[in-house]
Amino acid sequence: MLLGKKRKLGRKIEDISVGEKLKLTENIEDKDLLLYLGLTNDGNPLYIQHDFASRTTYEKPIVPTVMLTGILTSAISKYLPGPGSHVTEQQLKFVRPVYHYSTVDFLLEVTEVDVARNEVTVRVTAENEDGEQVVEGQIKAHPPKLIDGLTTQTMDNF
Repeated sequence: MLLGKKRKLGRKIEDISVGEKLKLTENIEDKDLLLYLGLTNDGNPLYIQHDFASRTTYEKPIVPTVMLTGILTSAISKYLPGPGSHVTEQQLKFVRPVYHYSTVDFLLEVTEVDVARNEVTVRVTAENEDGEQVVEGQIKAHPPKLIDGLTTQTMDNF
């Protein structure tokens, strides 16, 4: 509880259906990149140095793929299945680089609901502002499950 209030939980597995979709649009800005670099201490010049990146095949700095992964896993935690869910597996392919100041449209779609395993499979794709695919793959997550009145994940699948 937070200050006497219960936290909102994501939906139970029984309330999730194949075909549900979520669309997000994210603008990648300097503040986002600086936060990532500060948290991870990742000083890869490809991510931050325009002069270095201009001498590579990318021609300009790119967004770290783990930032894009973070946007996707955050969407799982916030929306689909939502608060209390836990990502257990991800298979992502980064088809094209995403550049600084890009706008990226993410689409998440539930493709499988396994009630027995308390597992949801979500197909993910993302396109840049030019309509080019930049990410494709899938993420598996366990929605929250009540055990003895407490919110937790099923432990028998781990």
